[in-house]
Amino acid sequence: MAERQDKRAVKDAPSVLKADIWAHFGFYELPGKRELDKTHAVCKICSVKIKYFGNTTNLRNHVSRCHPNVSTPANVAQEKKTADPAQPKIDDSLSTLPSNSQRARKITRSCAAFIAKDIRPYSIVENVGFRYMLKILEPRYTLPSRTHFTDTAIPALYRETKAQVMASMSKASRVAMTCDSWTSVATESFLTVTAHYVSEDWQIVSHVLQTRAVTESHTGPHLAELLSGVVDEWQLSEKDVVLVSDNAANMISAAEVGKFPHIKCFAHTLNLASQRALKVDKLSRVLTRIRRVSAFIHRSTTASHLLKVNQERLALPKHKLITDVSTRWNSAHDMMERFLEQQPAICAILLSPRVRKSESDICTLSETDVTNAEDAVRALQPMKDMTTLMSEEKNPTVCLIAPLEAQLLQDMAETIGDTPMIREMKLVIHTDLLERYTTVAEKKILYAASSLDPRFKGLPFLTEEERLEVYRGVTDEAVSLKNERTANEAPGDAETEDLEEEGERLDIEEAGPPAPKRKASSLLVSLLGSSFNAAEDTAAQTKSTQVRAEEEIESYCKVPVLPLTGDPLNWWRVHEITFPSSPGCQSDTCVSQAQACLQSEFSPPQEMWSLQKEAVSHQNMWIN
Repeated sequence: MAERQDKRAVKDAPSVLKADIWAHFGFYELPGKRELDKTHAVCKICSVKIKYFGNTTNLRNHVSRCHPNVSTPANVAQEKKTADPAQPKIDDSLSTLPSNSQRARKITRSCAAFIAKDIRPYSIVENVGFRYMLKILEPRYTLPSRTHFTDTAIPALYRETKAQVMASMSKASRVAMTCDSWTSVATESFLTVTAHYVSEDWQIVSHVLQTRAVTESHTGPHLAELLSGVVDEWQLSEKDVVLVSDNAANMISAAEVGKFPHIKCFAHTLNLASQRALKVDKLSRVLTRIRRVSAFIHRSTTASHLLKVNQERLALPKHKLITDVSTRWNSAHDMMERFLEQQPAICAILLSPRVRKSESDICTLSETDVTNAEDAVRALQPMKDMTTLMSEEKNPTVCLIAPLEAQLLQDMAETIGDTPMIREMKLVIHTDLLERYTTVAEKKILYAASSLDPRFKGLPFLTEEERLEVYRGVTDEAVSLKNERTANEAPGDAETEDLEEEGERLDIEEAGPPAPKRKASSLLVSLLGSSFNAAEDTAAQTKSTQVRAEEEIESYCKVPVLPLTGDPLNWWRVHEITFPSSPGCQSDTCVSQAQACLQSEFSPPQEMWSLQKEAVSHQNMWIN
């Protein structure tokens, strides 16, 4: 089978022969021809000719007998397989995980968390792709039926999460509650309720408590009944809940019927005032024309292509045009701003013969229209900035309402050089804002919140008499809270420890990235905190609660104002020892808790549920 041959040049095997053994074998050429003699394979190591029958068995046997030190990919793989004791056996791979095993329960729980967190329909567990993925990840795991997730896994996960949230909220003395009613793409009405509070380490914590289907009439008494049910179910009756909602009459009525301290969402207030300004005749005309141009470029493939070409030619940002949405006033501002940014490219498109040939009715803007758009963008910019500021989810916002409203009223005052359109816009916004936050209860909460924010404690937007009245109210509340805490301090200790342990047992792993860290406190705040702690007088222990509260408020007012870039919650964390009696430093003040509000009115729950409309129905919700 093998025989020695003369030392002619051995040609590599053809590329169609892909076995790894051919790296060590080749063929001679036929005498006088350029064809390979495939009757015998030639070993490149020892030049031995081996009869070739169309398979590599003889070749591998030759290497194994004559060249045992020569390694092939197959030999290496076999050696690794033999040497690796962790290599699973076939029997192990084919076995099935018991449904009650720890590994199987953990996978089932993760699938339930996937369905709940990403709002996926239960039918996903029956999808071929989902099952294939699980089979690849863990061949031994058997996915339970859809009924198991509906009746067992998701309800169990809900109960565990609810217990954990209730244990967390039990540590807060006061809670703010935001609510928003909305309609999904499937035209079903829902009410989402979110709780906010400040944790012991001065972080804002938020929980979506419930998303309930509302099939009855959205009247104030009915909504008040729903909100009262939420308070009772989540054991918030002793938390002095503050309610934040939009400016709808039924929500205002619900707060009155339910006897909730109520704050109207400032972002929604800005939206209402801006919507009225957008209806000014001249501005409405400009918006209509810009909207038509934007819609035309969106639907025309030729115009869309020319937009990209002209952006490249004119060195403009490669941005798409924006079309406004009626429920978001800032989208109209963004639409005008983007139109002005892309105006050179848009003009080139509208003047292009290719576009005019295919489109007979093209809307164009005059020079006056462009000027009006520029003026409107400048006039509305403060409101756009305030809306963005109020969109913060991890920073207190209720303390911003009073100073921002005062500043906006000042900005909307008529100035020399304003065009008639701008004067009318400012008048409409100014008039609308004057109708908001007019009740004594609202002013009390807003002014107290601003006074307890070290950035705005000077209250420059109030008269001296009003400022003193605010701090008298803050002092009285500090005394009341101190007395209440002294009376109730001991009984709650054991219960709190039990809840902490339960919260640890029911802790749910978060798959997402960690929350962003807050900015470090400023050098000024750190220095002041140290000096105040060092200056404490032991004789103060003998003073009455009223006197200590008055002295702390007075000292608080003398501390330098925190820069606008500072973090008020971090400031209070640093100074909680310096001002232990101040309402801002006690986590059981409605002001500190309400600072976490005003997020739901931007309707992130509405957008989230609408995008997942197939999962939102009365039958498959375990969020109520």
